[in-house]
Amino acid sequence: MQQKLSALLDEEVRPLYHRRHNQGHGDHPTMASAPAQDTTQWRRQNVGRLLNNAVKRFESQILEDLEKAGHGGLSLSHIAITRNLDLDGTRATELARRAGITKQSAGELIAQLEQLALVERRPDPEDKRAKIVCFTPAGEAWLKAFRQALETAERDMALQLGKTLYTQLHNALLRYSN
Repeated sequence: MQQKLSALLDEEVRPLYHRRHNQGHGDHPTMASAPAQDTTQWRRQNVGRLLNNAVKRFESQILEDLEKAGHGGLSLSHIAITRNLDLDGTRATELARRAGITKQSAGELIAQLEQLALVERRPDPEDKRAKIVCFTPAGEAWLKAFRQALETAERDMALQLGKTLYTQLHNALLRYSN
């Protein structure tokens, strides 16, 4: 298997590197600028993985701050639900779609959030056969604590990166995600 992978890299990836590198793309911070002998660096340092690592770090700080404020017991998976929950309620299927998870997973997370008394299911005013998920009063208090933890994490990031770089990153992410 290792030999097949190495042969594939020799046949497919390295020629792409050399072709792109020799066409003046070497200044662009992509795999094309990586040394030819390093065939795994692209897996560790690609933008998607770096963004994922940054999100994990950022959200872990939020969870730690929530724990300190007496709002512990949630995971990053729970945050995927609460982050996508509209203040006037959202159907579970829509929460699943927004969070990029299955309806079954969303249902399990919603049930856990119900056990923590942060959300409840209510009849959908537009369709009495359907239910919407809404924050409870305790969930609204949790949401306020979440906002404070989020703002703290953003301030900490701005301090670590510097105000200018943080603002550039924020604006670039806004532009890219829209």
